[in-house]
Amino acid sequence: MEKIPMTAAGLTRLQDELRNLKVVERPAIIKAIAEARQHGDLSENAEYHAARERQSFIEGRIVELEDKISRTEVIDVSKLSGKNVTFGTTVTLADEDTDEKSVYQIVGTDEADIAQGRLSVTSPLARALIGKKVGDSVEVSTPRGGTKSYEVVKLEFR
Repeated sequence: MEKIPMTAAGLTRLQDELRNLKVVERPAIIKAIAEARQHGDLSENAEYHAARERQSFIEGRIVELEDKISRTEVIDVSKLSGKNVTFGTTVTLADEDTDEKSVYQIVGTDEADIAQGRLSVTSPLARALIGKKVGDSVEVSTPRGGTKSYEVVKLEFR
């Protein structure tokens, strides 16, 4: 069984979502199905079918989250150190064309949120950064087919 690397914060988010689905969403959808059944003919009851579809989604998501949580390997970022980019590292990059700086933390796939500066370890940029040191340059293919060059300016383990 393949382990899923994740930060402690990422695991907490998944556990919170699972708890919400089991404690809030599941009982609410069961109630909605019971109410929809009272409206008569189920073959023409749109509320019933919508509620059953939602229930199917919730149950599927619960199974998915339970599987991910059981396979999670929590990486304590605060105990990491070194001179190379690894999982959990917060990297400051400078665009070599514009000198614009950006900061990303390399996290697990389920934690990724580019707007929050959390970059999936499986993304092209993160894969290019793994193993690099301060001062190294990385070249990454962009979705539009070009390439972008960055310099690693700073590494933090926080």
